[in-house]
Amino acid sequence: MKRRLFVLLAALAVALPLPAVVLGDVAVAPGGGTPGTSANFELVGSNSLFARGMNAAIASFDHYIYVGNRSDGSDTCGIGDPRRGVTPCPHPHPGIVIVDVADPANPTVVGEIGPPHAGQVGITTRELRVWPQKKLLMVMTFRCSSVIHACPPGNDTTFPFDIKFFDLTDPLHPAFISSYVPTSVAGQKVKPHEMFLWVDPKNPDRALLWLSLPTSSVNPARPNLMIVDISAVPSGGSVREVAEGNWNQFFPGAADPAAYDFDLALHSMTPSADGTRTYLAYLRGGFGVLDTSEVASGQVPAGTVENLNDKLLTPVPFPTWGTGPHCDGHTPAGCAESHSAVPLPGRPFALTIDEVYGTFTTPSFGWPWGWARLWNIAQPGRPHIVGEYKLLQNTTAYTPAPGENEFTSYSSHNPTVLRDLIFDSWHSGGEQAIDVSDPAAPVQAGWFSPTPLPAVANEDPALSRGPNKVVMWSFPIIRDGLVYAVDVRNGLYVLRYTGPHADEVAAVSFLEGNSDLGDAQRLAKSAGP
Repeated sequence: MKRRLFVLLAALAVALPLPAVVLGDVAVAPGGGTPGTSANFELVGSNSLFARGMNAAIASFDHYIYVGNRSDGSDTCGIGDPRRGVTPCPHPHPGIVIVDVADPANPTVVGEIGPPHAGQVGITTRELRVWPQKKLLMVMTFRCSSVIHACPPGNDTTFPFDIKFFDLTDPLHPAFISSYVPTSVAGQKVKPHEMFLWVDPKNPDRALLWLSLPTSSVNPARPNLMIVDISAVPSGGSVREVAEGNWNQFFPGAADPAAYDFDLALHSMTPSADGTRTYLAYLRGGFGVLDTSEVASGQVPAGTVENLNDKLLTPVPFPTWGTGPHCDGHTPAGCAESHSAVPLPGRPFALTIDEVYGTFTTPSFGWPWGWARLWNIAQPGRPHIVGEYKLLQNTTAYTPAPGENEFTSYSSHNPTVLRDLIFDSWHSGGEQAIDVSDPAAPVQAGWFSPTPLPAVANEDPALSRGPNKVVMWSFPIIRDGLVYAVDVRNGLYVLRYTGPHADEVAAVSFLEGNSDLGDAQRLAKSAGP
């Protein structure tokens, strides 16, 4: 009996939120910034993915994980690459790696999608999604940077962009179906950056992609967002544009891009589970809400494209933070660099995160990098911040080590959101678990920071050239209660979360931060507080 009581008390102790340091009005999370440490996470399995480095987004189908590449198929050594000076210097396994996770404790590479559709010179396979019911893999490709991705210099003509579609009937040998170049209603080819896959909860044969197309243009016909219908692609049909919009034109002074540090653009977006509202992460512009109810309900007539320019629910300029639209530096108060905007399922709150690299990329970047904010969105016309979540590295109490300010990022990045819990890949802050049961007081519920590999073939010039060699990056995927996440540098990790609200994670069969698949609809229907 005493032993049972001890085990019960120990389990309860593990499930408690972790101690935090209060600085000002914010409870600061102490853990995550030290490689090789963790709390409330168990490492189930991992794979270094050939120690290739530059791993990108992941997608899941059956018992396989597909891992994209932030770099390319060239033989150019990047800055900080341990092989620098060697000629030639080929990027190993530059394609989309296929990992069998039937045994989560032993993830095994079993294949790779290579040329001509992946692993190309100058082109990254950065974004992946899967529509599992249709056995459809989609891969967003575009020109990678010669500065931060170890790719050869070029332009969008020499290294073009598109979205490629593959049939996963044979998941080890995906068959190319077709490609699609996003083209606006005005006939302009526009370069995508992020995509959200939305399968209509009322019609499982209907799927739409929300595409962000970052531009500082105030031309109302040059979209920052497109929504396209991919329903016909699995059967060999074409992609059809449904809607587009650009709201730069409404921001004061935006005709001069310098007024917003050349950074007023839509970075990413998340539609609600029913598709009627879309939450906008608008880089220097802040956070806004858009009405996409006509798109979601299928009311846009075939052959037409809905103009979303007048569909904003949040007036422009959007609510922002820090020093406002023009920032001379990324001050300790923060300066809007809105990367993701995600609603909390079944609750009138949303999460926004800022992504900020080191000063190597932009002089105004670096410490204190970017962190997370919680918003009350009960009135979409007046969303307002109710809470913030920071790591110690995001505060004035922290002094960057030599090289950190330039070549490291302790920045929030890609979140996967449950009702009371958020998993966020916090770059060199590791995989963060955030308890948001009280959105006004988010607290650290756990973290996982892997032990870095001794060396990788492609060191990330901007994110892992500093002293911290951890760069958690991807939207975490939850499969059968386990968390799958990718570190840019160190590979794929399979984790079991054991902290507060672990029951919510254990109940999930499938959830990811960039689609409405699996348990997303069930969570969205859960009763509000």
